Amino acid sequence: MFETIVPLLIDGLANAALIFLVAVGLTLVFSVLRVLNVAHGSFYSIGAYAAASLGLWVVGAGLPGWLTFASLPLSAALVAVIVGPLIERTLIRWAYGKSEAVQILVTFGLFLILEDLQRIVFGVDSFYEDTPVQLLGSIEIGGVVYLTYQLVLILLAAALLVGLKLFIGHTRIGKLIAAVVADREISQAMGINTNRVFMIAFSLGVFLAALGGALTVPQAGVSPGLGADTMVLAFAVAAIGGLGKIEGAAVAAVIVALARVLAIYFAPELDAVAPYLVMLLVLLVRPYGLFGSATTRKI
Repeated sequence: MFETIVPLLIDGLANAALIFLVAVGLTLVFSVLRVLNVAHGSFYSIGAYAAASLGLWVVGAGLPGWLTFASLPLSAALVAVIVGPLIERTLIRWAYGKSEAVQILVTFGLFLILEDLQRIVFGVDSFYEDTPVQLLGSIEIGGVVYLTYQLVLILLAAALLVGLKLFIGHTRIGKLIAAVVADREISQAMGINTNRVFMIAFSLGVFLAALGGALTVPQAGVSPGLGADTMVLAFAVAAIGGLGKIEGAAVAAVIVALARVLAIYFAPELDAVAPYLVMLLVLLVRPYGLFGSATTRKI
């Protein structure tokens, strides 16, 4: 029993860690900007390509292997700093206040553009750079061997969840973001520079998605189409947890990841649809998600 349950749990939590990073970025952007960003999955794949490229450069240059660890968050930060403000100040800012249909069409167009740009820049070959996994090695628990990297991912996701809560609740920028989420019009009336808050929140969402992609590279690599798969999965997780709810994204990521792992182990033919079956069941019972609730909407 132990040898069956523990591997399922660890595989599920490690998978959930990566899903959470993408979904929480998506839900954060939606809670602040009220924009359904279909292109969010592209930031995940861009972060993965950037991390793979930087990591391969570190290894090719003969630099110490431990620098590949630093390349993972560094590549995500570079993507956020370069891509985040550029896209938010142009395309996304234009979509503020528009209908959900317009937002989806605009961001889906952005998604197609970003996917084509990735193919132009990185080609259609897969990239692999697993130095961090090799350096960390494996660990044996109860007679079962696990990749230490998987355990690190779980701890990192938990730390980021706590860090996000502390950032929102105990920093000036975080409190400004919370104020804008609560009431955008009153925040503007009080003198808060909402455009600056929007740019910071969007860039933070880009960073989280890119970080998820970067952390995927050492254990799974990156290949064309990664952004599309991740985008659909992130929306499913955000819907299950409740759009705009950070805790909901964390819980939903665990539920979806465990559903996928259970499907892989016991019913492989259901692997692709397991997350969406979970989403369907949850939304039938709670249409606003596990942590969501009905709210009034200003017209």
